[in-house]
Amino acid sequence: MALYAGLSAATRLHVRVRWASCPFPSVADAVPRSGPVLEVGCGHGLFSCYLALQSAERDVHGVDLDAAKIVEARRAAQVAGAAGARVSFAAAPSGAVPPGPWAAITIVDVLYLLPPEEQRRLLAECAVQLAPGGVLVVKEMGLAPRWKFRWNLMQETLSVRVLRITEGRDLAFLSPDELGNAMGEAGLQVTSRRVDRGRPHPHHLVVGSAPAR
Repeated sequence: MALYAGLSAATRLHVRVRWASCPFPSVADAVPRSGPVLEVGCGHGLFSCYLALQSAERDVHGVDLDAAKIVEARRAAQVAGAAGARVSFAAAPSGAVPPGPWAAITIVDVLYLLPPEEQRRLLAECAVQLAPGGVLVVKEMGLAPRWKFRWNLMQETLSVRVLRITEGRDLAFLSPDELGNAMGEAGLQVTSRRVDRGRPHPHHLVVGSAPAR
């Protein structure tokens, strides 16, 4: 949180709520401790900065379509850099994947903002850009239990369609199995598990591993 101390009150509140509501440490556990890491849809750069601070052997790069958020992410990166973290940010069109090879690509709570076919295309493109043995780490909301999914749907509808906090218009939640199938069709070995214990949202982690050549 100290990375964002010099930014607006709205941004500080947003990243604080984001940190409290998402199981970032569980997602980070699936990311290699070294090598180039890409975050697609990084927003204010919270998770990218966390990954970089967690291990100085990671070289983390985040991209997002919201240029205003990238400006704030870069300010946070300057503070993180002073602490020895290697992290950078750039604006990119929706669904764009910078060329690798990447040791890991992470996508955290972003896919649901894209149409289903675009989600599958993005996952396939990420798979192409992985280094041999690299991993695609996806954290999205599951569809069960139903009460958690309904709570999340209400919250996201408010954020996206009413308050306009998040870029997007329509919400398309694919199940973890559907995401895993798309990653498997892209040639990845897939594992999937819930990471929502003690949390009101149905967090689910889907990890695809590229073949080691």
